[in-house]
Amino acid sequence: MAEITITETDQRRSTARILDVREDFEVAEGMIPGALHIPMGQLQARLGELDPAVPVIAVCRSGNRSAAVADALNGVGYKADTMAGGMTAWTRAGLPTT
Repeated sequence: MAEITITETDQRRSTARILDVREDFEVAEGMIPGALHIPMGQLQARLGELDPAVPVIAVCRSGNRSAAVADALNGVGYKADTMAGGMTAWTRAGLPTT
């Protein structure tokens, strides 16, 4: 697992699956456009929604939960990275949200 910057995440949005692992109330504040929302606690049950052939960039509020999710995904055969700083850094930088 690599920890990648918000700039790298923005550049890879068209080639990677952005996976937002925050809770519903957090996602209501805004998501990265095109991201798939699967709360961390539901990941195992919803793993089939992710294509193992597509790299994953896990995102949460600050980067802690997404790092754990990226580790878990890499452990079951996905290629997953985590976005450093999470959505806090993304929104602070003025990057787009929906």
